[in-house]
Amino acid sequence: MSSSTERRTDGRGRTTGSVLSGLAVAVGCALFLGGFVWGALIYRPYTVPTDSMAPTIAAGARVLAERVDGSEIRRGDVVVFKDSVWGDLPMVKRVVGVGGDKVSCCTKEGRLTVNGVPVEEPYLQSDGPASPTGFKAKVPTGQLFLLGDHRSDSLDSRVHLTDGDHGSVPRSAVSARVDARAWPVGSVGMMDRPEAFSELPGGTSQPGPLRPITYAVIAGTVLILGGAAHGPLTRRKGRNRG
Repeated sequence: MSSSTERRTDGRGRTTGSVLSGLAVAVGCALFLGGFVWGALIYRPYTVPTDSMAPTIAAGARVLAERVDGSEIRRGDVVVFKDSVWGDLPMVKRVVGVGGDKVSCCTKEGRLTVNGVPVEEPYLQSDGPASPTGFKAKVPTGQLFLLGDHRSDSLDSRVHLTDGDHGSVPRSAVSARVDARAWPVGSVGMMDRPEAFSELPGGTSQPGPLRPITYAVIAGTVLILGGAAHGPLTRRKGRNRG
């Protein structure tokens, strides 16, 4: 005999189990499609062609970047930007200074300083000094000072120090903030916010909604597969009993 749950039917002869499985599929589809649409509206994929951000982002890696306004950017953020002085293609670098900051390198211990405060940078390519060449700059209001994590192989604000804006780019040049690595598989994961920058005025930014979007897609997938499997499992169970 079938269970009491399976024997109960609605006015159209459907069992409670089939109704619940249909509801699970419907909710799953809503979560799955909603998550993808939500993600497509907020995030954009980018490919980083060089190793200037290694080891944080390897050459050829794909990243997911949240569309943000330049005013939302904080120190420590890895951003996607485009500036005519730097070139015609989008670039990915880390923000180490904002308007009004005095950025310099290096201390006797080889550290970068922001407004005289040494900054720990565990994401750098090597354990050597924060930059193979010394530099000093004051970031103009409304601008951002950008460096690659692979300091010995990155063309960044240090190269443009003699420009009118002391190597910085306007906040308006930023189109997105990198939240996660999406490829290759071994590097997939969320981007950490550097703790050292959180201690400076203004703190660090908060991650975008990528986690809840991912959870929605996963939950939707589970509900769809679970609901779709109910019918075949029930029929197989009935045949076994027969």
